[in-house]
Amino acid sequence: MKVYEIPKIPTGLEGLRRTERPEPKPGPNEVLVRIRAAALNYRDHAIIVGSYRYNLDHDTIPCSDGAGDVVAVGPGVTRFKVGDRVIPTFFQIWIDGLPPKNRSALGAPLDGTLAEYISLHEDGWVAMPRSLSYEEAATLPCAGPTAWNALMLAGTRIKPGDTVLCLGTGGVSMFALQFARAAGACVIVTSSSDEKIVRARALGASDGVNYKTHPDWEKEVLALTDGRGVDCVIENGGIGTLQRSMRSVAWGGKVALIGVLSGREGSADPHDLMFKSASLHGIGVGHRASLEQLIQAIEVNGIKPVIGKSFPFDQAADAFHLQASGNFVGKIVITM
Repeated sequence: MKVYEIPKIPTGLEGLRRTERPEPKPGPNEVLVRIRAAALNYRDHAIIVGSYRYNLDHDTIPCSDGAGDVVAVGPGVTRFKVGDRVIPTFFQIWIDGLPPKNRSALGAPLDGTLAEYISLHEDGWVAMPRSLSYEEAATLPCAGPTAWNALMLAGTRIKPGDTVLCLGTGGVSMFALQFARAAGACVIVTSSSDEKIVRARALGASDGVNYKTHPDWEKEVLALTDGRGVDCVIENGGIGTLQRSMRSVAWGGKVALIGVLSGREGSADPHDLMFKSASLHGIGVGHRASLEQLIQAIEVNGIKPVIGKSFPFDQAADAFHLQASGNFVGKIVITM
């Protein structure tokens, strides 16, 4: 079967190579899936360039996100049958509650979805939303639960009338925008691009702040909320933006710390949280139950994931280069 691999020693984007592997066979309790689409996350770029590694001991198939058809099942499988349309869970296998000690993520350290076929334990799959295409469903496993956990599971659940601040217009932020709007909340986005802000407004954002034009963007956020601040910050930047996020949050609000897009250098004074009885939550994707919850929300509210661009399998390298550029809104998809 056709696959892409990244080397166990990082070499940069040029290290992504197309090759052949034997088609897997489903073992006991395993489900074999023909992948129809895969999707990229910032994590995939960080792994291949060596800034986010799991001490890989073998050449690895990248990507945690995908969607496809069940083509065979192993002995003992009860959750799926041939012909079912499914997507994988990011962590294999974490169903609910506290994470098990042996959970591992697809795309590193486990082989991922950028392959024609993959075989995983039946508990590592969920049914695809019926309302979505393969390409749309493939965007869900990593960014979807991350946004859902930040809004709905960490700290106080977002409710109608709340305001959510999304840093950037990538996959997590666009899912957070859509989920927050479905919950009745207002959404403010930040971006370095006025064009991206216009796109976010079209998706339901009430306001946008260009952080290139307004380097002290937290002041703009406070002005947009009449000095109150926001109830939740989708903090994708990390330590480089964390101080401004903490200044943006309202009394009793929360900052959901998700990414490190602004780098790993910087400092933040926690007193901005303390004086407002606000909270900081570390968000790390989530369990299968959270993926199943957000799928219900997608079905009920008619949400369509935001796809910035789709590439054929033969052009996977171009997809990775676009991911590295940041010149897109939502998710990048690779079709098989």
